[in-house]
Amino acid sequence: MTKTAVIIGGGISGIFVMKDLQEKSIATKEDIKIVLLKREDTGWVSVCGLPYALRGWYEIDKVVINKPEFFSEQGVDFRTKTEVERINTDDKTLKLKTGETLKYDYLVIATGRKPALPEMIEKSTMKNIFTLSTMEDAYNIEAAFKSGEVKNALVRGRGIIALQAAAAAAANHIKTTVLAGPPSLLPGGLDPDMGDMLKEWMQKQGIEFILENQPISSLKEDGGRVSSVLIGPRGEKEIPAEMVVVAMGMRPNVRLAEEAGIEVGDTGGIITDNSLHAKTKKSYLKEVFALGDCIEVIDGITLRPKLNQLASTSVVQANVISDNIISDIKGNPCLYSSYDPCMGPVVAEIAGLNFGSVGVTTEAAGRAGIKTISGKATKLTKARYFPGAKPLTMKLIFDAFSMKLLGAQMISEVPVSDRVNEMAVAIRACVNAEDLRNTERCFDPSLSLLVDVTVDAAEDALKSKSVC
Repeated sequence: MTKTAVIIGGGISGIFVMKDLQEKSIATKEDIKIVLLKREDTGWVSVCGLPYALRGWYEIDKVVINKPEFFSEQGVDFRTKTEVERINTDDKTLKLKTGETLKYDYLVIATGRKPALPEMIEKSTMKNIFTLSTMEDAYNIEAAFKSGEVKNALVRGRGIIALQAAAAAAANHIKTTVLAGPPSLLPGGLDPDMGDMLKEWMQKQGIEFILENQPISSLKEDGGRVSSVLIGPRGEKEIPAEMVVVAMGMRPNVRLAEEAGIEVGDTGGIITDNSLHAKTKKSYLKEVFALGDCIEVIDGITLRPKLNQLASTSVVQANVISDNIISDIKGNPCLYSSYDPCMGPVVAEIAGLNFGSVGVTTEAAGRAGIKTISGKATKLTKARYFPGAKPLTMKLIFDAFSMKLLGAQMISEVPVSDRVNEMAVAIRACVNAEDLRNTERCFDPSLSLLVDVTVDAAEDALKSKSVC
């Protein structure tokens, strides 16, 4: 008997549930009708690639991986420009804004996120005030860059999106100011001493920073377009800005879920169990799943709820959900998957500098009552006489009692993704500082050093431990 799985949302989360479920249904010979409902008029879009397009690396439309027709031709009922008005979990139906009612056997909520905006910005009708979350946003920002009317830009925020937007503006020869709170950049992934390295790098490229608790008090306009921003409680300081990009973080888009009686946690994200079933006050719903930017996860170190709005997280969650739908249809518990607490490995290239982190920062550990010891080192990534040798700074954070690795942070001009993945595995394996210091590592002067920066950072932490 054919089962119907309906996915609300066509971002990375929804796309990967669709792909995984399609592949597994074929492998298990299960007849599953897959319906994907997407508000936008696009297929699979890699929004993470938009900031680099704005820096001129490639055209914006290159971030389109597959058009809707691609999935329709594979038998998916892939609907664009389609919005859900209401979810009814009692009779397992969705009401669309067109008036159509859809019946589901399994529902996947992948409604994503929406930009966090100050009320004054949200209500403003001035031109050249942007967010950077969709292809449409990117096209609008690109048009402003190319208009010749923008000499100054203000970016509000200090996360990855904000800093990449600032880098894009600077790359387009626009004087750029970043306005955010203290003390430093990327506080979700970097301690202030590491974040300051990124700030100093961007300052050398002409980007200015105001890292103070200064609200935007008002906006000035010229011909219907923003012309400057006044900050401070009484607008004490005026910053010229013919464009403003607001990237103060993202909020889970949970309106549909909440109206259906699905519970949301203190983080603002949907509460799920280990199988990623959504929850009502009565119980977890066996047929309703949620994933991606709209849910909260459990931190792998602190074991507290948090948001982890990363595409790489969504891919893992999509695999779990597709496993569990197939497991339920087959009645085979051996096909079931569980979603583990989240480590949140993250990397990004910002203005020519790469950063990476995994696990907790020192501040996050402290908020959870975990006392830490850290070690830090800076070394070249390969022998100094080889072309392309660049320094890499690594900071490792350990539990002060057990010396188990809890977090890793790194900054370099060379890619750090492989190192971040290595540290993610090390944290999950409960590796300690002595393990990292004493583990044999590969060596070739064209590729690596005889004594890697990881060893030196672990050794630095062990020295701090001995002093204690």
